[in-house]
Amino acid sequence: MKSWEERLNPVVRDIPPSGIRKFFDLAAEMKGVISLGVGEPDFVTPWRVREACIYSLEKGYTMYTSNQGLKELRDEIARYLNQAFQIRYDPSDEILITVGVSEALDLALRALLAPRDEVLIPEPTYVSYIPCTVLAGGVPVPLPTRMENNFRITAGQVEKAITPHSKVLLLAYPNNPTGAVLPRSELEDIAAVAKAHDLVVISDEIYAQLTYEGEHVSIARLPGMRDRTIVLQGFSKAFAMTGWRLGYAAGHNAFIGAMTKIHQYTMLCASITAQMAALEALRNGLKEMRQMVGQYNHRRRLVMNAFKEMNLPCSEPGGAFYAFPLIEDTGLSSEDFCERLLFEEKVAVVPGTAFGPSGKGFIRCSYAASVSNLVEALKRMTGFVKRVRLKKKVSRPIPVGQEAVPYKG
Repeated sequence: MKSWEERLNPVVRDIPPSGIRKFFDLAAEMKGVISLGVGEPDFVTPWRVREACIYSLEKGYTMYTSNQGLKELRDEIARYLNQAFQIRYDPSDEILITVGVSEALDLALRALLAPRDEVLIPEPTYVSYIPCTVLAGGVPVPLPTRMENNFRITAGQVEKAITPHSKVLLLAYPNNPTGAVLPRSELEDIAAVAKAHDLVVISDEIYAQLTYEGEHVSIARLPGMRDRTIVLQGFSKAFAMTGWRLGYAAGHNAFIGAMTKIHQYTMLCASITAQMAALEALRNGLKEMRQMVGQYNHRRRLVMNAFKEMNLPCSEPGGAFYAFPLIEDTGLSSEDFCERLLFEEKVAVVPGTAFGPSGKGFIRCSYAASVSNLVEALKRMTGFVKRVRLKKKVSRPIPVGQEAVPYKG
């Protein structure tokens, strides 16, 4: 009799579990842990949004919607994308409501990729991009970025990585895990490469609203890019609606039609109650959203100041709610740093290697936690870093010829 390991699809069997969830699960089993690990707002969904959901249930909205989602919600999304980001889509056939942006990403990759098609992915990268590419039959091609360049991908890097099998460029700015953003000038250079080599761009813009300086520019807004770009957005981060699991994809109707085929045979449609809540969020929840973004900006400054005091180099995060400090000089690996911080100080952060080899020597800290929890977690981390550095200094081998000479008085 074959074992279950032998029965499994080898592609699925060989994909490692999420490095984020490993530390989240460990932290969940311990008392008194402050988690800066999972990217989840500490805010509850705004009251008016919750009330809209409750009211929709009382009115009997418990049925299926169309596969594409509620027409009213697609209309509102089209209006919002135009007003906020100056990109226009026809809600009738260019917008698809999905079960979170995670489903939208999976659908986009499965709709586009044939065996051996390559996906260019800037790294450090969100943990699902490479596994989802592999599950869709594609070949991930990581493009390493560096702190010295604020973790920004360049047009030159993209062009250098292109082969005859290159098909998709997967962008995620503002970035998880680094908080990096791409200014318009750099996006224009990347867009020129995408057009020259006929690449499709999947642009994950779930953190678009969480841009702290200047405006967020979608690559779909640039000349010639709208019809070769699939924009992914949702409600989890900016509207504090993670548990509602609601996202959407916007793009050329041929792209969206192909994604909808898969969606209708797997998920059918997103929850109608979540869609009714999202409708209220777009119509009347933008003020609360902006207030939350203001709070994240305050916490961003708090975290960056703390890392400066700890002498931990950290690229300025221009968006999202993550900081990605370098911890190499503590003498600990990313994994050891996170494990020891968790068990010794009860603070959960994520090793940078969970986001690919380019994350070696870094950790990811989410500042979506409350201010009080952030202050306490940073206090504990400061003590931990000092202790580790002191121990490293004390235990450092004494150079030959500089040994202590016994006193003979």
